[in-house]
Amino acid sequence: MTVNYSNLFHGALLKLSAPRLEDIDVMVSWGEDAEYLRNIDTDIALPRRREQLEAEIGSSSNSAYFRLRTIEKNELVGFVVIHSIEWNNRAGMLAIGIGDAANRNKGYGTDALQLILRFAFHELNLNRIGLDVIEYNERGIRAYEKVGFKQEGRMRESVYRDGKCYDRIMMSILRREWEAIHQLS
Repeated sequence: MTVNYSNLFHGALLKLSAPRLEDIDVMVSWGEDAEYLRNIDTDIALPRRREQLEAEIGSSSNSAYFRLRTIEKNELVGFVVIHSIEWNNRAGMLAIGIGDAANRNKGYGTDALQLILRFAFHELNLNRIGLDVIEYNERGIRAYEKVGFKQEGRMRESVYRDGKCYDRIMMSILRREWEAIHQLS
């Protein structure tokens, strides 16, 4: 198996970077976008305070948190995190968000997913990455499936928004599945 580690944090469009204090004002502004808030979380759509975002800069042994920056202009466009890592089971959960609506549908989500999966499987040595997505987030579901995630099940009517119930779709990808797609096995 040959893996190019020289670009561990760089993809075709984006790079993974550490959280920076100067990112916080941009990220606070993302909280004014209801679509963004309602796609990244099933909780109540509440903008996050500066203090909450500052707290993410600290380290945790059960998560790997990155900001997404464009390679071309070093512009902050989103975040990606592997969280709730269970080291004994070699499993973690994924969350991702592209902040500004103008940066969506440009391939950033797919590039970020490829980067974080390579990191999760080849740096963290995880075997399984899971996520859940609300059924109305069709763009997200397409991006997850494009990089190899498979639907595992549904939590029926578990999200209530605007007078309607929606399912949460549970998805995952295994290391061997990702490696087969990339012909690394």
